[in-house]
Amino acid sequence: MSAKLERRQGWPPLLPELFDWIEAGIPAVPGMRNVPGLHGIRIEQQLADGTYVVKAELPGIDPDQDVEISIDGDVLTIRAERAEKPEGKHHSEFRYGAFARSVRLPASARADETTADYKDGVLTVNVPVAEPKTGARTIKVQRADA
Repeated sequence: MSAKLERRQGWPPLLPELFDWIEAGIPAVPGMRNVPGLHGIRIEQQLADGTYVVKAELPGIDPDQDVEISIDGDVLTIRAERAEKPEGKHHSEFRYGAFARSVRLPASARADETTADYKDGVLTVNVPVAEPKTGARTIKVQRADA
């Protein structure tokens, strides 16, 4: 067995580390954010039946104590924190620390009617969206030379 192969067998798998690096934001790529200690939250978004729904993957979080949801203007922000429980030396690929994700809401979102629930490690935020006004509008043109 070559020395190169022996060395590789002792290394931890690189694929999970690569995904962590990409999710954290590659510092060498312009426009990507890299905030130490802050992890992203994986989400699903959809607009269905007059409601903008954001589902956030947050396993192992106590929603009563560790989750904050805020809306500032047209931006919904979800923040969460998971503390590590020291249990001696062990291998863990779980993420601990602060998590955050912001999404832009549709223009007709009714932020004051937003609701949220947490089940099976998934936070679901429902933001009602007003029905768009339909119908043509006529705009009168003003004469500037009068």
